[in-house]
Amino acid sequence: MEYLKQVMFDFFGTVAEMSPYLLFGFFVAGVLSVFISQQFVERHLGGRGIWPLLKASLFGIPLPLCSCGVIPVAMSLHKHGASKGSAVSFLLSTPQTGADSIFVTLSLLGPVFAIFRPLAALVTGLVGGGLVSIFEKPDIEEQNNQTQCSDPCCSNNEKKIINGLKYGFITLPGDIGKAMLIGLLIAAGISALVPDGFFADKLGTGIVPMLVMMALGIPVYVCATASVPVAAALILKGLTPGAALVFLMTGPATNAAAFATIWKILGKATALTYLAAVAGCALLGGILLDYLAFDIKLDIANRAGWMLPQTIKYISTGLLLAILIFAMFTKQKKA
Repeated sequence: MEYLKQVMFDFFGTVAEMSPYLLFGFFVAGVLSVFISQQFVERHLGGRGIWPLLKASLFGIPLPLCSCGVIPVAMSLHKHGASKGSAVSFLLSTPQTGADSIFVTLSLLGPVFAIFRPLAALVTGLVGGGLVSIFEKPDIEEQNNQTQCSDPCCSNNEKKIINGLKYGFITLPGDIGKAMLIGLLIAAGISALVPDGFFADKLGTGIVPMLVMMALGIPVYVCATASVPVAAALILKGLTPGAALVFLMTGPATNAAAFATIWKILGKATALTYLAAVAGCALLGGILLDYLAFDIKLDIANRAGWMLPQTIKYISTGLLLAILIFAMFTKQKKA
């Protein structure tokens, strides 16, 4: 019973820390959803060279996608003239971060993580897209069976403000709400049940914990936002920041379903390059972050400088939980 109380205490404590930032992230995501359309992305990511790869990665970092997901959009980019490299850059950078997850990262892991994580996603997109472009054959047969996003958020609608608010506070929370609540419960369970220093004692430091986190993150899909409280709890229990970053990169960026789809549509070589880019960049990013962590205070779990008044936290917590419950109920009702 005591453990259950501690789990609930840690759960609501984490929600209180992240809720103001997540609500603002939902708002930003809603604004982006109406001002950056799928057609706009397709128009700017065609052609070859480093510039389309850079634009694809930059577009993907904050971009809130429709509920149909990143893969159909990336395949549509390829169908409309984007090279395999640009499509892979978009595939790699987009799921790792988003407007909401960046703000949640700031609230729970501090400014260093909040800056480092999008930069790592950018580099991963450039590396993966660049490798695919280098090894891509000149003549590529365009696929005709690729799925395009048909969600309402992809269509033109004059009621942009209403559509943006609907996407930011109903559609997006409905998409990530269940995964995020599960992630928060896992994080609370880790905080309550795992002894302090457990991961440091069992896994130590260096590359071993990074490889363990990679083995966990690559095959299973973890929402970019939901993975943040889990990573924060792991770090507070002794996991190195670099190993946590590996989990934050590989979990959202890869999963078995995405890998199988890329293998089928873009080919075996592209799928393997995609996987190698994620794994290699995650390891290098983790090593670099651990090196920087010796000299920079990471402020894990919002312990220095990012505290907001308790009243704002409590109000935001109630509002966030109400939005998540309503959004998930609405989505379930439509299903």
